[in-house]
Amino acid sequence: MRYLSGDGEKLIRDLILKNRSYRRFNESRKVSREELVDLVDLARTSASAANKQPLKFKLSWTDEMNDIIFPKIAWAGYLPDWIGPEEGERPAAYIMIFGDTRISTNYFVDHGIMAQSMLLGAVEKGLGGCIIAAFDKVTLKKELGIHGYLEPLLVIAIGEPVERVVIEPVEDGDIRYYRDEGGSHHVPKRSLKEIILS
Repeated sequence: MRYLSGDGEKLIRDLILKNRSYRRFNESRKVSREELVDLVDLARTSASAANKQPLKFKLSWTDEMNDIIFPKIAWAGYLPDWIGPEEGERPAAYIMIFGDTRISTNYFVDHGIMAQSMLLGAVEKGLGGCIIAAFDKVTLKKELGIHGYLEPLLVIAIGEPVERVVIEPVEDGDIRYYRDEGGSHHVPKRSLKEIILS
């Protein structure tokens, strides 16, 4: 599949392959509120189960709010000695996804669809991100003054990536990502033969 952009014709495949889970960023490349709103607009027009559209979004692009969010996140489960990106490599922005329980308490896969839509849009802007479900939901909700009827679902970290992510085959069944001595982030993926049922 192809689409047209300001740079000409591109493959959808290119966007998907560039859309990795980045955890280190060029923090000096700021992300504006307008850029985040553009990404949420992609989410808004994405598919929603029964078209209920029960999700709400909180945007963070200022140092003050980013400093509240950052320490509430668990960054990489397979890298237990790594507590997250150092200063200078932290995300420049976040989009938090909440479920509005006044509309529905079953979000099906809406938040996954919308997170993917936003990250593909981020890649098109020269940005990248990471979908994070492991965060201190109670504390973050309290510190940001989020209404009680909004259920925290995901945090999406966004910025200009500075790390190299390498996709490689799964070996000996080990699917854990890891970092090599040069700092490249390796992500094993199962083969087509393994995942397509005959």
